[in-house]
Amino acid sequence: MILPGWALGVTPLEPLASALGQRLPGWEITLLDYAMLEAPEGGRLAGHDVDAWLAALERALPDGAWLCGWSLGGMLATALAARRGARKPGLISLAANACFVARPGWQTAMAMETFDAFRQGYQQAPARTLGRFAQLVVQGGETQRPRRVRSARELAAAGAQTPPDQALAGLALLEALDLRARLGQLSVPQLHLFAADDALVPCGACDAVAECLPASGRAERIAAAGHAFPLARATETAERIATFITSSRAERADAGGQP
Repeated sequence: MILPGWALGVTPLEPLASALGQRLPGWEITLLDYAMLEAPEGGRLAGHDVDAWLAALERALPDGAWLCGWSLGGMLATALAARRGARKPGLISLAANACFVARPGWQTAMAMETFDAFRQGYQQAPARTLGRFAQLVVQGGETQRPRRVRSARELAAAGAQTPPDQALAGLALLEALDLRARLGQLSVPQLHLFAADDALVPCGACDAVAECLPASGRAERIAAAGHAFPLARATETAERIATFITSSRAERADAGGQP
């Protein structure tokens, strides 16, 4: 199960899902569309409460599924993994910080002033702000400007399909989520992939997250990559994910557990 990033929907992650399906034959690789989540009172989920989102994800995702997510999706996957306990075999996050917004004790994140300015920009001029966000997402990975411009336009177009209230809810989640303690409490295999040239999640977050992890966790940095590495380098990302899942299942089987 793959959870998408903020406001960009599932379409950008389809190449990754396809590549994973090729490397994990027989597996059901599913992209979750946040627009399909239901609020407790009914209707589409667009509230700002973290617990409501986790409860909705709990209802939507089957037990026993590996949890994977990009950016905001990786943070939600981590929080859900902690909530599920033994009812999940493992966790993989892609370009997902433990805290997206800097706070005392965690400075390897976006400054609060920058985050507030972005939120205000989205409220006042969503299309222009999504365009700027898309440029930051593709920055650091693609070296050819025409291809980078095209990728940014495609991401901005995908973001334009997201309802504004749900996008604002996503920003509230990014501000509120603090996963430092939960990362250390997870006993299942977990892999956290970061990009060396990410314009949204500081490179140092990889080392900071690694310090939070138990022995079963790994944090790795991908060189010459930006925030969009799950899209721009879908084949490589899928290979890393599949290799980690396969090795983790083998280790569990050797230890006498269910593969």
